[in-house]
Amino acid sequence: MAGKPVIYLGFKDSKIMEENGLTQDINARWTRIRGLLRAEVGDSAYKSWLKPLSLVEFSGGVVRLSVPTRFMRDWIENHFGHRISELWLEGDSLISKVDIFVLAETIGPRSTNLSKKPLTKPVATVRGGRIGSERVEGDVSAALDPRFKFNNFVVGKPNELAYAAARRVADSPTATYNPLFLYGGVGLGKTHLMHAIAWQIREHQPDRKVVYLSAEKFMYYFIRALRFQDTMAFKEQFRSVDVLMIDDVQFINGKESTQEEFFHTFNDLVDNNRQVVVSADKSPSDLEGMEERLRSRLGWGLVADIHATTYELRLGILHAKKDELGAIVPDKVLEFLAHKITSSVRELEGALNRVSAHSSLIGRDITLETCQEVLHDLLRASDRRITIEEIQKRVAQHFNIRFADMHSARRSRAVARPRQVAMYLSKQLTSRSLPEIGRKFGGRDHTTVMHAVNKVEELRGSDMTFAEDVDLLRRMLEG
Repeated sequence: MAGKPVIYLGFKDSKIMEENGLTQDINARWTRIRGLLRAEVGDSAYKSWLKPLSLVEFSGGVVRLSVPTRFMRDWIENHFGHRISELWLEGDSLISKVDIFVLAETIGPRSTNLSKKPLTKPVATVRGGRIGSERVEGDVSAALDPRFKFNNFVVGKPNELAYAAARRVADSPTATYNPLFLYGGVGLGKTHLMHAIAWQIREHQPDRKVVYLSAEKFMYYFIRALRFQDTMAFKEQFRSVDVLMIDDVQFINGKESTQEEFFHTFNDLVDNNRQVVVSADKSPSDLEGMEERLRSRLGWGLVADIHATTYELRLGILHAKKDELGAIVPDKVLEFLAHKITSSVRELEGALNRVSAHSSLIGRDITLETCQEVLHDLLRASDRRITIEEIQKRVAQHFNIRFADMHSARRSRAVARPRQVAMYLSKQLTSRSLPEIGRKFGGRDHTTVMHAVNKVEELRGSDMTFAEDVDLLRRMLEG
């Protein structure tokens, strides 16, 4: 049997193969069927899915083929199973059935007596540990923060839709609003809701596999799989879960290979009624550097935005945080903080933590005066805190262009000039460095920002109408 493409669990002993019904005729037939399949599906699909198939046994009219993983078995059965059976059954009355099983499964009483070696094999391994499908979340899912649950998420008008959608997804036993896409600025509660969904499902539906991780981690695992030539294990790992949650998906903007894999993973999960939850800092339509087909699919389900916090919501958050800390904080102080710190919930909670810690360590009561003293740096910064995103939105509105054009590659004057103005104002009104500003404008180089600043300065000196436009925008942003 030397030279035959048939492998029986790693053994090459022809006697063992014949005892399992793997005669020359059967092996020759399998060789012919493999050739026909390769011609029909093409080299790429054949190498990815059908090449790992091994002929293991022919007994009682049943042909048994093995594959390394459960995921591969299910895929082959769904996409090629009928054709494989058809080719085996054609013109052969001795064959009644074709069975595809996972290598780790027992073959049967007769086969197990053929060798003393165990008929088991790990699904897949990499350096540093196992990548199997038995407990996916134990391998790749990020740790969940116990503070981020639904019971301590403060709901207000800016986030009520996102909260309601997250609760519905977490409580439903099947996929709903697929995908759920949450978006909003930094520190507004996206990650809190993502963690809360995962906690709720794990606590109330423990039989469902939940994987939560950042887009950066997803890309890391994909690159690692490519490096170790273990993409099949990667596919099984992410396509066998019940709920896949990807945080900060904007990270894969411009990462074509990762987007390609995420696209296919997304499709597979949705097609099989598995839940997908995604978060980003922008809506799907505004994700520049993302493939159009992926942006389209991310907008399929429910897109829920989390708006900037209102005074009432910030005050509610502070009251909840105060109760959590067990601190005695006068209402005047809470109202002052809610009024002054508007940029993000994280900063708001951090400010209260600082004030509470100062009171506890120094032994002084919390007053409006001590609050101003402790938070002088934060309060000074918040007085003129203007974000690059805010500048981009205001400039886009003023010049009647899309917000997405601020990040696009379009170079027409109608788009390029407003973009240069936004870069100029970002340099003037924020403390961001030139490279940081460039990254906020679609990953542009710092030299592009420098050119924009110089160009706007030049035009302000030669064009009075243009100078008035820029000055007006600056006054509007400074409030």
